[in-house]
Amino acid sequence: MQTYSDLRYQSSDGLALYARDYSRQAHTGSKPVMLCLHGLTRNSADFEELAEHMARDFRVLVPDQRGRGKSQWDPVADRYQPNTYVADTLGLLNQLNIHKVIIVGTSMGGLMAMIMAATARDRIAGIVLNDIGPEVDPRGLQRIQGYVGKTDPVANWTDAAETVRTLNAVAFPDYTDADWMRMAHQLYFENTQGVPELAYDPAISKPIAADTGSAVPPNLWPLFEGLAGIPTLALRGTLSDILSRACFAEMQKRMPGMQAMEIPGRGHAPALNEPEALAAIDRFVEKLVEVPV
Repeated sequence: MQTYSDLRYQSSDGLALYARDYSRQAHTGSKPVMLCLHGLTRNSADFEELAEHMARDFRVLVPDQRGRGKSQWDPVADRYQPNTYVADTLGLLNQLNIHKVIIVGTSMGGLMAMIMAATARDRIAGIVLNDIGPEVDPRGLQRIQGYVGKTDPVANWTDAAETVRTLNAVAFPDYTDADWMRMAHQLYFENTQGVPELAYDPAISKPIAADTGSAVPPNLWPLFEGLAGIPTLALRGTLSDILSRACFAEMQKRMPGMQAMEIPGRGHAPALNEPEALAAIDRFVEKLVEVPV
């Protein structure tokens, strides 16, 4: 049974966008909304288990960024940029009259969180950075560039699950066949012919291919250091090839008040359904001061 509402809205440049709204509980107005922001090729389905877990106490919004999931593809590929996604997301919050959010940002979503903290700081009650920091390990970036927009079509769900396994086995070494099939259903949708298709526009890869700085700005330390004073939790998969152990340590050194935890047996990026991740996020949000929304 679907446990969220389908929310449709429009970007400032006219695209039809989509978000999941987990707000089945009658939450009081004293808590910020939890805003979950997905990674480069992902979509709102990524946060299903976390959103269900957090919806007991929070309203949880999970947008599909343009070109992903149920959001419209952008005819201008150059607009597939973090600054564009941030503008779309702030537009959503404005339309819903939401003033305070706790952001959970995975990978690209974490970059968006840092940009939002720099451009709309007064709206941020707290930030969870999931396997992303101010430096991106070249190994992981090269791996991602090797498959984004280049994945071969599949014929059926078994093929889709095997493709997902091939691309992600390094990050989830303990996943079972059932886990890979579940992930396939998050990353693919079934077309009118009953064939799975990837749930993103292949053109999202064009800005990355043309200029790595389009996807990952060359120096993110000033943005990261701008989080000082904002309650922040940083998570890292112990097997991550995007957030290096050295960068993770430097983040903690430069921001001593930041909470940090490594998720064992996970690469890029933890699914946030791991018991360790859920417990860390629960502890983090419990400590946040309730603020008027």
